[in-house]
Amino acid sequence: MKYVSTRNTSETFEFKDVFIKGLADDGGLFIPKSLNKYSETEINDFKNLNYSELARKIIYPFIGNFMSEIDLGKIIDKSYSVFRKDNVVELIKLGDRSVLELFHGPTLAFKDVAMQLLGNFYEYYLSNENQKINIVVATSGDTGAAAIDAIKGKKNVNIFVLHPDNRVSPVQRKLMTTGKYENVFNLAVRGNFDDCQNLVKSMFSDKNFSNQIKMSGVNSINWARIIAQSVYYFYSYFLVKNENKSVNFSVPTGNFGDVYAGYLAKKLGLPINKLIVATNQNDILHRAISKGNYEAEKVSETISPSMDIQIASNFERLIFDLNNEDAVQTSQDMKKIKDSGKYLLNAQILNKINENFLSARLSEKETLEVISTVYKEFSVVLDPHTAIGYGAFDKHDLNGNNIVLSTAHPSKFPDAIFKAIKTKSDLPNELRYILNEKENYDIIENDVEKIKQHIKDRIQWK
Repeated sequence: MKYVSTRNTSETFEFKDVFIKGLADDGGLFIPKSLNKYSETEINDFKNLNYSELARKIIYPFIGNFMSEIDLGKIIDKSYSVFRKDNVVELIKLGDRSVLELFHGPTLAFKDVAMQLLGNFYEYYLSNENQKINIVVATSGDTGAAAIDAIKGKKNVNIFVLHPDNRVSPVQRKLMTTGKYENVFNLAVRGNFDDCQNLVKSMFSDKNFSNQIKMSGVNSINWARIIAQSVYYFYSYFLVKNENKSVNFSVPTGNFGDVYAGYLAKKLGLPINKLIVATNQNDILHRAISKGNYEAEKVSETISPSMDIQIASNFERLIFDLNNEDAVQTSQDMKKIKDSGKYLLNAQILNKINENFLSARLSEKETLEVISTVYKEFSVVLDPHTAIGYGAFDKHDLNGNNIVLSTAHPSKFPDAIFKAIKTKSDLPNELRYILNEKENYDIIENDVEKIKQHIKDRIQWK
């Protein structure tokens, strides 16, 4: 499979380049030049596969000559052996909808599903190519912990994680900062997540710097994450499949990555009816999808911090699709967004979006009410992000099998949980030690030159 940039379709790339680069040199996002859609018969042939077998079938066509299917199978098995569930995820029924628990990995977030795979992809690549790289990643809380766990202790790779200072939950932070690995570096940036994300993008666009440190990225824009996440849409579809009912997904999202993975699954032929983009009060995606107004506003701090975002990086892939894969138009649109902070979608484009996507916004009060209601009715604790996904179905009347993606373990957000139900959700036993561990991170100004120097001063190879 060949890949192109959303801003230039004349040059093609192999999966290896797409994976290592993360972001195209022109600032665009990588996307397949073409997709082969599965037939209904082919999709039905997947239904009896376990999670790892299904992952191998879905992922292998995307990676070309990066590795053999046998090697991919070995890496998938290794990646998912660290999960607390044999089939990686678990589906539970809560009333009229199902909840797909994606948080059974080592850092209690859906990010582990893709990140464990990426960590082993890096190890495979660096071993075979005799290369060294530095991963630089921005996080609103969960991505950083998942990336660190996937990369810690590996040879020939360092990871630098930028998180917004005092804007992630204490548990999220400690999952990042309590490890003792020579190749892991944590930076608390005085700013919000969008600031961290812009810093990383700025470093990628500085070709002298990015080439000098051999920079790579694992944020949700990395295509390898998208294809890994698309697998659980297929897997959960088979768990609820009913010939007479459509399937809808509600996805808590800030960066549009996880829900775009669902859109990819639909483009591959999975019969998904609607994908609900579920947001908190930082609702740029909701405003874009419901009203056609993609305009950045001030980021508000909420009890669902992983969604405290006003720049949804993966939305560019959808814009490219809506532009009928016109890279020139997409490049112009992205420049407009960068210069003015806004992008208006006309009625025709909005109708096209709504063929696949709906959206919903939950306030802080509504989010707490969902946590409380679900706990009272089912004795199940939802984290605030999952609660937003669950409550989003109440905003739309959708028949069929309705699936909520549960993106994080509730113990990562103890203050929000206590506020909602006056009790706490404990960390799994194997992770409770982090609460008393010494943290290690540097607080740094929101200054790209200072951060670049900080990184260069600390690069070391094991």
